[in-house]
Amino acid sequence: MAGRHWLDPLARRFLVATGQLPPPAPAGDGDTQGVERELLALKLAQNPGLRLRTAQEVRDAAALGWHLDVNRASAADWLRLPGCRPEQVDLLQRLRSGGVQLSGPDDLAQALQIPPEQVRCWLPVLRFRWYGDPGPEVAPSPLAINRAEESQLRERLGLSAERCRRLLQERAREPFRDLADLQQRLQLPADLMERWIGRVGFDPAPPGPVLPPARRPSR
Repeated sequence: MAGRHWLDPLARRFLVATGQLPPPAPAGDGDTQGVERELLALKLAQNPGLRLRTAQEVRDAAALGWHLDVNRASAADWLRLPGCRPEQVDLLQRLRSGGVQLSGPDDLAQALQIPPEQVRCWLPVLRFRWYGDPGPEVAPSPLAINRAEESQLRERLGLSAERCRRLLQERAREPFRDLADLQQRLQLPADLMERWIGRVGFDPAPPGPVLPPARRPSR
């Protein structure tokens, strides 16, 4: 005897008709995954801001029509992704407010300095839409911005003498934390920051010289 569906047929037809559940799956596809997707659909209908917990829920949410516009998403949308931390969302929002856009999964992984596997978990719902004309593509070549010498900054990043001087002054005051911090403190244009995604890293500055302990005067 075939098992009954997890939801009463009449109730299920009502929820499909009102858009709270997707249409029935083809015959032979009524497995656990389909049940979980229908449960997620109900949860999303009750709470559109529901935080997704697993990669499977991300795939199910994409199948149900929820997507995230990477270059326009709100902080609340980013926080719905499994494993997305508030400090990462803060960085993305600061980059966005500075006019920086991300063109693909590699850009996102490099901007957040996270493993590509994490981005692949989110990828089913991510949409990389470009607003305006993209800048020229530049091959990644990470440069430790808090450790590089002046000649490296000028040659590899194409900095003018004035910008290089300001960067060194700011770096001496306090190491740069990330791209958004660098842009804000140096007042750099968004198109320049977009070209630097994946080309610069933010390792901490090397420690200063260790001075030997002072000798006590002999009596």
